[in-house]
Amino acid sequence: MAKKENDFFIDSERLSEAALAKKHRLEEDPSSRKNHMEYMPGMERIDSDIRDKVMEQMNSYDYSRYTAKDVQAALSHENCNIEDLKALLSPAAEPFVEEMAQRARIETRKHFGNNVYLFTPLYIANYCENYCVYCGFNCYNDINRMRLTPQQIEHEMKIIADSGMEEILILTGESRSMSDVEYIGEACKMARKYFRMVGLEIYPVNTDEYRYLHECGADYVTVFQETYDPDKYETLHLMGHKRVWPYRFEAQERALMGGMRGVAFSALLGLSDFRKDALATALHVYYLQRKYPHAEMSLSCPRLRPIVNNDKINPLDVHEKQLCQIICAYRIFLPFAGITVSSRESESFRNGIVKIAATKVSAGVSTGIGDHESKYTGKESGSQEGDEQFEINDDRSFEKMYKDIENEGLQPVLNDYLYV
Repeated sequence: MAKKENDFFIDSERLSEAALAKKHRLEEDPSSRKNHMEYMPGMERIDSDIRDKVMEQMNSYDYSRYTAKDVQAALSHENCNIEDLKALLSPAAEPFVEEMAQRARIETRKHFGNNVYLFTPLYIANYCENYCVYCGFNCYNDINRMRLTPQQIEHEMKIIADSGMEEILILTGESRSMSDVEYIGEACKMARKYFRMVGLEIYPVNTDEYRYLHECGADYVTVFQETYDPDKYETLHLMGHKRVWPYRFEAQERALMGGMRGVAFSALLGLSDFRKDALATALHVYYLQRKYPHAEMSLSCPRLRPIVNNDKINPLDVHEKQLCQIICAYRIFLPFAGITVSSRESESFRNGIVKIAATKVSAGVSTGIGDHESKYTGKESGSQEGDEQFEINDDRSFEKMYKDIENEGLQPVLNDYLYV
């Protein structure tokens, strides 16, 4: 039986004939697309062997050869090595998810106690110059575009801060022309007035630009590699700076070179072979942690979600059981790493996974632009709002999430860092 695939291609009636022709050419003719392994002008190259190490392990990973005996051996080891991780991510480990969860819970409590950290994202612009076929912000998708003014950014931040939140993650679409580094830097400066921790999830930039953003107040950087399979990546990112796979891979290392305290990693599960992507994500963290032992590192575990104009997108074979397996394997292999589970997942799943392995969750989430007033207070702002990047699954407010975590016998934590 042929493996199911998502149908990502949707045409907007508002595209001109020329734009539609270019879109179809990009989709149908690989020769019309730029080489996804070649750096574009202005992209910094760094001297690092991390990528080669990760790809060597991922390319040689044959998860079908692991057995129940390998999984049991992995769970018996006090310290989990790379071979153990491969076994724990294999199909042979699926019957052992409960045992994995028990081990993961022990590791989580040992290193994090019963703490669960809370944050919320703030999207300040949704203009994008990339054609990533699965993303609601992609340049060919017919959505309401918006870039917040400094006054609007401050208004959104004040509403979020008034709810009690102390950590914010600033996001943009990937457009240097509409959301340049200086614009993002000014947002970081503003955020420092309202929040004790400021993170960024923006397009990858060069080391000197990460240094500037850190000086503006940003503390950590999140970059999703989306998929670590370069061949699959090429078929999903058809145009724009994001098409360049190696430059994106090296973003976290450039951020650390630029002085950021922490970095976060992720594959978007459901885009490619999720077991190989999970292995590569964990090893990306593993090798960088050894090179930069002072840095805080964390992983996210997002699955594909529906977007505006395409509600049929789904994570295919990555069900909640497989997601739980991945998260538990991450925790056992990387006991010190933070693990974030976002509002892409259901309330019941997040309530369960924070008791096992997750250490950070989002709350009061909006993936749209300029709509926190209407979502937080129920009061219509009267101003324009931009469309969402994807549909969320868990829409609990900060207050509700805080109480739910407490009711699970855990301690919600708003922040435990000082910006330096």
